[in-house]
Amino acid sequence: MLRRLTGFTLLPLLSLVTPFLLLPVVARVAGAAGWSSVVAGQAVGTFGATVTFWGWNVVGPVAVARATDAGARTALYAASLRTRLLLLLPVVPVAALVTTVVAQPGYRLVGASMAVATSLLGLSPAWFGIGVGQPWLLFWYDTLPRVAAAVLAVPLVLLTRAVWTYPVILVVATLLGLVAFQRRHAPGADWSPLPLHRPVGELREQGGTAGVNLVATAYASTPAPIATSSFPGVVASGLSSADAVYRLGLFSVVAVGNAFQGWTLEPGLPHARDRVRRHRAALAAHTGLGLAGAVFLVGFGPVVTRVLFGDAVAASREVCAGYAVSFLLISTSTPFVRNLLIPAGRTRLVLLWTAASAVVGVGVMVGAAVADWLAGVAWGMAASEAALLFGLAGPAWRELRSSSPATVRVREGENPPSRGRREPPSAPRGTA
Repeated sequence: MLRRLTGFTLLPLLSLVTPFLLLPVVARVAGAAGWSSVVAGQAVGTFGATVTFWGWNVVGPVAVARATDAGARTALYAASLRTRLLLLLPVVPVAALVTTVVAQPGYRLVGASMAVATSLLGLSPAWFGIGVGQPWLLFWYDTLPRVAAAVLAVPLVLLTRAVWTYPVILVVATLLGLVAFQRRHAPGADWSPLPLHRPVGELREQGGTAGVNLVATAYASTPAPIATSSFPGVVASGLSSADAVYRLGLFSVVAVGNAFQGWTLEPGLPHARDRVRRHRAALAAHTGLGLAGAVFLVGFGPVVTRVLFGDAVAASREVCAGYAVSFLLISTSTPFVRNLLIPAGRTRLVLLWTAASAVVGVGVMVGAAVADWLAGVAWGMAASEAALLFGLAGPAWRELRSSSPATVRVREGENPPSRGRREPPSAPRGTA
C-alpha cells in the first residue's frame, strides 16, 4: 500500500506543480478578463471531459481490478475507447460554443480553445492504470504529456503573447499519449465506434454511473462560468483565481483516491476485517487531507493567488473560505462514493443525492449572482458538497458495517434475503 500510495501521489505531483509555472504566465499575459475566460473555458471543458468519460473513470477501475486476465482488461479498454470516441464528436463543438457564450468579449476564442483541449482529457487511459494498481501507467501516458505541454507552452506564450498556443499543444500531447498507450498496452484492441449499436449498448450499461459523474461535475464546474458571465472581468477574476488553486488541490484528492480505490477493492483478502481496516484507513486519509487543504485555502489562499496570478486577480478570503469548505467536504465524501457505494451497486442512491445537491448548489450560486455577492457563488458549491455528504454518509457507513467480520458471519450462517442490490458488471455486456 505504501508503494502504491507513493506512486499515485508523488508522480501526479508533477501535474500539480507544472501548472504553477504556466498559469501565472497565462494570468499575466491574458489580463483579468482573459484570465476569467480561460478558467471558464477550463471549467466547461472539464464537464465535457466528464461527458466523454461517461462512467469509465468510476466503474472502469473497479472492472479492471476484478478482471482475471489480460484479454479481459484489453476488451474493457477497447469498449471504453469506442464509447468515448463516439461521445467526443458532439462534446467538442458544444463545449466550444458554450464557452464563447460565457467568456468575456475579446477572449472567446481563447476560452473556446481551452474548453476543447480540456474536453479531450476525457480520452485519458488513467483509469486503467488505477484499476491495475500501476501508477507508472498514469505517469507515462497521462501526467507526462500534460507536463510536456505546459513546459513547452511557457516560453511560447511569453514570446508570442498568444495564450491559445497552450491548448493547441495540450491537444497534440494528449493525442500522442493516447496513441502510445494503445500501441503498448492494448495492441489489436477493437476501438472503432462502428457499428453504432455496439457502443450505444455499452453506453446504456453505465447510464447510472455516468449520471452521477455528469451531475456532480455540472455543479462543480459552474462557479467560474456563472461568475464570468455575471460579474465584470476584474471582479470575476478573483473567484477564477481561487477556483484555479482549488482545482489544482483536487489533484491530491484524486491521487489519494486512486491509491486507495484498488487497495480497498482488491479481491482475495483472507479476512473480512482486513477489508474493513482498509476502508477505514481510506476514510481517515481523505478526511485528514480535506482538513489540511481547507486550512491551507483559508489561511494562505489570498496570498497564494496574489503571488501566483498577480494583485489584479487575487482572491478574497471570503471566496477562499467557500472553496476551503468545499475541499474538506469533497475529500471526505470521495471514499464513500468510490470505495463503498458504487462498488456495492448503490449507483441510483448516489445519483439521486448528487442531483439533489446540484439543485441546492446551483440555486445558491444563481441567487448569489443575482444578489451581486461574488463569494456566494463559491459558497454555493460548498452547499452542494454538504448536501451530498449529508445524504451519503449514513448509507456508506451501513455498507461498511455490513462488511464487518460479525456481519459476514451472520450472513454466512443465516443466509439472509437479498436487499435488492446488484453488483455492477465487471465489464460491459459483450466485451469480456
